[in-house]
Order: sequence, then C-alpha cells, then structure tokens
Amino acid sequence: MAELKNDRFLKALMREPVDRTPIWMMRQAGRYLPEYRETRAQAGDFMSLCKNADLACEVTLQPLERYPLDAAILFSDILTIPDAMGLGLYFEQGEGPKFKQTVRSEADLSRLIQPKMDDHLGYVMNAVSTIRKELNGKVPLIGFTGSPWTLATYMIEGGSSKDFRHSKAMLYSQPELLHALLDQLADVIIDYLNAQIKAGAQAVQIFDSWGGSLSHAAYTEFSLKYMKKIIAGLTREHEGRKVPVIMFTKGGGQWLDVMADSGADALGLDWTTSLATARAQVGDKVALQGNMDPCVLYASPDKIRIEVDRILAEYGAGTGHVFNLGHGIHQFVDPAHAQAFIEAVVELSPKYHR
Repeated sequence: MAELKNDRFLKALMREPVDRTPIWMMRQAGRYLPEYRETRAQAGDFMSLCKNADLACEVTLQPLERYPLDAAILFSDILTIPDAMGLGLYFEQGEGPKFKQTVRSEADLSRLIQPKMDDHLGYVMNAVSTIRKELNGKVPLIGFTGSPWTLATYMIEGGSSKDFRHSKAMLYSQPELLHALLDQLADVIIDYLNAQIKAGAQAVQIFDSWGGSLSHAAYTEFSLKYMKKIIAGLTREHEGRKVPVIMFTKGGGQWLDVMADSGADALGLDWTTSLATARAQVGDKVALQGNMDPCVLYASPDKIRIEVDRILAEYGAGTGHVFNLGHGIHQFVDPAHAQAFIEAVVELSPKYHR
C-alpha cells in the first residue's frame, strides 16, 4: 500500500497535533454531485452501483477531485448486511429501501443467513481494496456499518419508519427476541468491519442513525451495549498504525458521558449539541466529529463561512476535532456551496492549531 500523504484526519481522531482541522462530509459521494448522478445512471440502480467495484471507486473519488477533503468514505450502504442475511433488499422509487422479508418472530430469526464475508459481502471488500489502491495514499479511507439497533429497525419494520412501531413493540414486549437479533447482528458487524480493515479501511464509523429514538434506559440496553461489543471485537491496529473508530448516534447528545466510555476514539455529533458543551463533557477521552446543520449549505457562501467560523470557535483551540456536517449532505445542495463550506474550514481553522 502507498504511503499516506495526508494523515491529519487520523491524527485528529487520535487527538494528536494537526496543522488545521480536518474535514470530510457524510454522504460526500452522493446525489448533489452531477457526476455522481451520471455514474449512477450508468450503473442502472443503486445496488448495482454498490456492487460494481470500479463504479463504487469512481463515485468515492469524485468529491476528492472537486474539494480539498481529508478523507474518503467507502461508497456502500448500511443495509448490505440485512440483505446478505437473506431479507431481499430492494428500492422503490421515491420510497427508499424496503425488504421482501421481515424479522418479527423466532421463526423469522432462525431463517436468517449467517453471511460469509467473501461470499455474501465480497463486493464490499472488492470496493474497499479498489478504492484504497486508487487513492494511492492521497487521504485515508473510512469503512462503515450501521449499528445493530439501526439495522434491526429496518429488518423488523421492513424498511424506513417514522415511529418504529414494530421495533419498539418488540423491545418492550419481546426483549429477549430483540436481544437475540442484536447479538447476532453485532457478531456479523464485527466480521464485516474487520474484513473492511483487512481490505484497506484505515478508520471505521458506526452509524447509529436511529439510536436517538430510544429512551435513556433503552439506548444503553439495546443500542450502546451492542456497539460496545463491536468496538471490543475490532482489529484496532493494521499496517503498523491504529485504526480509529468513530461512533455516531444521531440525536444522542444527551448520552455523551456513557458514549465516551464505549471504547470509541471519536464521537460524531449532530447539530443539536453544542461542541463546547460536548468538549467540556468528554474532556480528553475522545475526539469529536461534526456538527454543522446540513441545511446551512442552502445559505449563501458568506453565511456558510460565518457558521463555520462560529463552530470552529465553539470547539476552540487544539486538536481532537474533525469538521463534518451533523448528518449527510442533502441531495439538493449546490456543489459550489459545499465547496465554500470546505474551503472555509481549510482557511479558518489553522489559527486554532498554532
């Protein structure tokens, strides 16, 4: 593997000194970019794009060709695991992901496939190794997964949900069944992330997209517990350097104290939590990633720059901050506004690292 030329992202995650605050964006390879839309049309559909290593590599690199970003993130989807477990992932136009099968009983649970990484998810590892080779050391590559709770909600509901009716009904009426599903998912995710690391991922992120829908007691029992199990099972050193782990619970700002003791190296924050408050709460236990509201990118470049400056000042001097949005970039954002955002971080952040 080529020597890494830009490691400020990895250094910031480990709270080591950097020359400026590193930046990447969740969903940076996505529908807001016209070149992405062209490649996706060429692939035919979303999953065909994910399963073609060359095209997945192409879209992963597209934002890096436009912007001075400090990390690439694997182009894939969190639902690759439930799909590999036999639930039959498909996408309805305008309705998002859906599954042909759901998991709502012990019989459903018993039918789940225990996926083999090479057989069922080899296309993900092919994409990781292809992207890593093409990056040629330009920036680090991030691998990722959904959290067990987040994946379970899709598997139980059969797709996206606003109220998690079936998932929460299981949580409160059949907790032992939900625990069995979450435990199985955690084991699969450990194998999945370790395979990504072996294939070339230099950091990994756990997307707990729906953890914020839970009560405090339910979050610690049904979400955090299984993310801690995953983190404890990961390969934490590869190719002679540490492999940092980022844990991101959207809507989880109230749980920073317990999240900071999870074993993760960094916590992702959405825009509802003050960076200054978060930094004071976690101290030097973990780095922080975030946390600009993606809707700021609909504002003028001047207003975007003002918000970037405010967030940098909120975190304050020193390392341990990776600038990001508080969730994925929206598909209707003007790419020029994303450029203004990234350039503002590059220009304004060095003063905090002198």
